[in-house]
Amino acid sequence: MFRSVQRLRYPPFEHASMDPLGVSMIEVVVESEQKPPPAFSIGHDEDWNVEWRSLMPNEDDLPSLTCEISREPFEFITRTRNGWYIEPDPLHSLARRAIRPAVVIIIFSLLIHSLEPGLVASGLLSESIAGSYRIGPLDYPKLLFFSFPLFIVPIIFRIIANLRDIRRQNRYISSPLDDILTTVEIEGNTLDLLLQQVPVDVITQKARLQVGMIVPEREKMLEALGREEGRQSAPGMSTRLPDRRITAGEELGTGVGESIPLAIEHPRLLLLEPLRVMDWGEWVDLDISSGRYSLPGPRQIWPGSIYSALIAIHWEIVIDAVRDDGTRMKWIKPVLVNDRERLDSIPVMPVRSGRVESN
Repeated sequence: MFRSVQRLRYPPFEHASMDPLGVSMIEVVVESEQKPPPAFSIGHDEDWNVEWRSLMPNEDDLPSLTCEISREPFEFITRTRNGWYIEPDPLHSLARRAIRPAVVIIIFSLLIHSLEPGLVASGLLSESIAGSYRIGPLDYPKLLFFSFPLFIVPIIFRIIANLRDIRRQNRYISSPLDDILTTVEIEGNTLDLLLQQVPVDVITQKARLQVGMIVPEREKMLEALGREEGRQSAPGMSTRLPDRRITAGEELGTGVGESIPLAIEHPRLLLLEPLRVMDWGEWVDLDISSGRYSLPGPRQIWPGSIYSALIAIHWEIVIDAVRDDGTRMKWIKPVLVNDRERLDSIPVMPVRSGRVESN
């Protein structure tokens, strides 16, 4: 039985609005029949961070956690991050950016309405836009007739984008694509990619090598914190939903239903859920549908592929492509990277938004 120490402060879904020091640090001794990877550290103690190292003599009092350690992706990872995925409609991103100014405008309109008598008396506001319209028994401020339509624009954008995404998903289900056949070879921090066969109705555009961390397993997070299911959740996780699976984030209690746009019922998720911790190399243009390309890794040297319940370092290839009907697609393939000895610590954890439209 191998014993090692895992220290983890994983960013929650809305990490931008949370102080890392307000999130509990998880420190456990992991016991496993598989040998742990060489020691590595990403981030620092006063920020989001993860560390996996050997057990020190004075750390026997840390709580123990028994879990599987694997050099290959777990089944749920290969099921949710492998194959073809549809690029969400760009209106999702536009709707997300329009929410804040829309809210500011409607609040500003209500503020002006409350100060109308003084503003009109001082000549700062015209009487033509002051006052209210009476509709039935109620009065409605005139300014709201201008600001409220702007307020609902992001909602309309989101509805239109979801309808387009549903149509694209149904189109893919009725006519799925064959996988891209590839051969990969890793040399140092570079991956040599050989495209052997690409579906005829797809045009590949660019590719890159990326690495990130999978969301920790919910049950093991609660066990490491000494909490029970049904009571206080782990930081950054919601309570478990009682209904069937809709998205990976909802099932794990991490995405709170907002990590991806509206997905239809299908055995495999067709919208790729983003990794909150992720880094990548530069995009490489794919000039032809088949050939050999060299994909650089991230500038920071990351650990090799390793998977456990709390810490999982996952490597994958991403290929941007366009289908003949104009649908933007991504093809994902997990990559196994060997252990890397004597790694320098990565000073800052590259944290991303949990929402796909923000990535």
